[in-house]
Amino acid sequence: MATHKLLLLPGDGIGPEVMAEVQRVIDWLNAQGIAKFETEQGLVGGSAYDAHKVSISEGDMAKANAADAVIFGAVGGPKWDSVPYEVRPEAGLLRLRKDLGLFANLRPAVCYPALADASSLKREVVEGLDIMIVRELTGGVYFGEPKTITDLGNGQKRAIDTQVYDTFEIERIGRVAFDLARKRKNKVTSMEKRNVMKSGVLWNEVMTQVHAREYKDVTLEHQLADSGGMNLVKTPKQFDVIVTDNLFGDMLSDIAAMLTGSLGLLPSASLGKEDAKTKERKALYEPVHGSAPDIAGKGLANPIAMIASFGMALRYSFGMGDLADKVDAAIAAVLAGGLRTADIKSQGTTPVSTAQMGEAILKELQQLHA
Repeated sequence: MATHKLLLLPGDGIGPEVMAEVQRVIDWLNAQGIAKFETEQGLVGGSAYDAHKVSISEGDMAKANAADAVIFGAVGGPKWDSVPYEVRPEAGLLRLRKDLGLFANLRPAVCYPALADASSLKREVVEGLDIMIVRELTGGVYFGEPKTITDLGNGQKRAIDTQVYDTFEIERIGRVAFDLARKRKNKVTSMEKRNVMKSGVLWNEVMTQVHAREYKDVTLEHQLADSGGMNLVKTPKQFDVIVTDNLFGDMLSDIAAMLTGSLGLLPSASLGKEDAKTKERKALYEPVHGSAPDIAGKGLANPIAMIASFGMALRYSFGMGDLADKVDAAIAAVLAGGLRTADIKSQGTTPVSTAQMGEAILKELQQLHA
């Protein structure tokens, strides 16, 4: 049995609490001989700044490069609002994405049947929702240069962020989206702002060309990102796979997340290019939610997104799709049984702590695997 190396980066706020529930699952898989994982822990974000005055140390970056996958919690909080911009907690995550070449961010938005009423939208709009947002992660306005603030004098300043995309960056994220669609409902919606942005013109052009050359069997449609956001709220089930750039992907994926009822429910995967020889990819898996410092240490955090992120690691990094399906099924079963953390509790349900939710999911997984 192959041994898989994991780097666990709990981060800040509720990160360590939800990561502990993933560790519980990993320990059980190892003990049962179902899989073999070696884990190391490192520091990222505010915790790394407190220890090393950087958002991630060179030592932990080396561990990330050596790992088969990185499991990431959350970073940030008011404690670090005044630290220098280049070492702010979020810079650690950005460096991991950039240095590991994690260009493809996969964010599923799935509405569990038991939580259809937890969404702010009507049940019939979100019930059965299952979409995947594919966000380009290492280009665009977050990484483009120049990126400056210039003092113009007379109390005036000018801020510049640069949106930059090359053809190859759009081609490779397009292929990820089309390949995913072939395993789903065979439909891709590409979103950009070609009506006002030159990068949107190129994005639209390249996506159309890749489709015509390599993926004629997949349905491709184009929407402007702003009207696409409207349609995500209006009729979300029209979508299957949405592919978009870094900035719009950041916003649209959070919109899609809230359709399901809570940011605490949704995982994500960030994938690098496939190695030509080993066919493996660098990868980082993280929940969509933030560090939630206001509830840190209180046992109120929802560990579902963190556990589901590990499930995505099983699927996309380790070829354990059947086990990943069981993780998803265990989560659905616990929710169907009425257990709820504070963020999703409602009348008639049973409130539980972070650890109780994690324990219940593990028990369901054990039964499914029996």
